[in-house]
Amino acid sequence: MEIAFIALILAVLLGAFVLIPRHGKSGRIQDARVRVIQFLYIATHKNKVKSTVDDPKAFKSYSKSEVMLHNKRTDCWVILKDKVYDVTSYVEEHPGGDAILAHAGDDSTEGFFGPQHATRVFGMIDDFYIGDLQK
Repeated sequence: MEIAFIALILAVLLGAFVLIPRHGKSGRIQDARVRVIQFLYIATHKNKVKSTVDDPKAFKSYSKSEVMLHNKRTDCWVILKDKVYDVTSYVEEHPGGDAILAHAGDDSTEGFFGPQHATRVFGMIDDFYIGDLQK
């Protein structure tokens, strides 16, 4: 029953996603499309990604030079407010395309907290947390 309900919600959202026009004079339509994509990602991956935020023993400290080695599409780490996140599994699904790679292996705080991100993205980032940046 629960699976059928989730499938129905996803079908409605996907239908809305398809019906939203791809053109427009303002960015509102594109913003709506991005929000739908982000919602679908969160809804389908919420239980698949093991969060380490609840397990403080799993945290590790990384040097800036260690993080800098992870700067590719297939191995992408970012720094947000002195915390390190492995976003490799999200790169291909990022609604902004390759924009996520602009600061791969580096500090992405400014770009992440920019106006292009819906508030939902701030809740889902914890699923990618792997440790803190060494000071």
